[in-house]
Amino acid sequence: MGGGGVAGHGRSGAAQDACIPVWKDSMDLSIVIPAFEESKKIARDVKAAAQFLNANSLTGEIIVVDDGSQDRTAEAAREVHVPSSVQLNVIRYEQHRGKGYGVRTGMKASKGAYAMFADCGLCIPYGNVLQGLELLKSNQADIAHGSRRHMQSDILQDQPWHRRFLSRTFKFTVRAMLGTPRELTDTQCGFKVYKGDVARELYGQCVTDGFLFDIEIILRAMRKGYRIAEFPVEWACDPDSRLSVTRTPWPVLVELYKLKRTMARNQRKK
Repeated sequence: MGGGGVAGHGRSGAAQDACIPVWKDSMDLSIVIPAFEESKKIARDVKAAAQFLNANSLTGEIIVVDDGSQDRTAEAAREVHVPSSVQLNVIRYEQHRGKGYGVRTGMKASKGAYAMFADCGLCIPYGNVLQGLELLKSNQADIAHGSRRHMQSDILQDQPWHRRFLSRTFKFTVRAMLGTPRELTDTQCGFKVYKGDVARELYGQCVTDGFLFDIEIILRAMRKGYRIAEFPVEWACDPDSRLSVTRTPWPVLVELYKLKRTMARNQRKK
């Protein structure tokens, strides 16, 4: 599967011209896994992430962020044995704050030359991120999104019809309200990789705690002139998704309006 195109304008100056970090002279990759009530899945995710790093001779860290789970998510993650070349960091806090807060917490704690996050459940094999990393290493982009809508993606098990409908409605609403680029075909795919400094900068500014954090990061990246590319993935729908078609739409609309006001305030301050 080949890489995707670049969305947005190239950034002049440091972001575009900076040297790409050298893999062997630093921690290569930080993998952030946000988790909520995932005690039955998280060990498998950690093992897969560690195996990916080890198999590709990458030094790195796995950061599991337990978003206030009441089950044994954090304990199950800590019990996984990982190779000595891989650091395992499990962060847990008591209050359930939302996926955006979890990913933000992990990204701000990351130390890698590159940083990614992947949803719990292994819907996309970790090996798929190599295409995204190549886009970053070759300086074709600053951010690379896995996209289930990429022409070369392989959908092994698609979403039920009602979730596909909700997804299309969401995409249309976000474009209409916030002006996200049409070139970005799958803003909500939980498989994204960033140049490490770019991730820590953007997530350090992000304020959205819920799952609309992806949109805020995209908008902030666009304003800073960071380049976003997409790459194809192999994806299978997780039937245990936390998205609820009956409970999600209204809170999402409220959060979209909040995000629109937040970005407008930030723009006025400049």
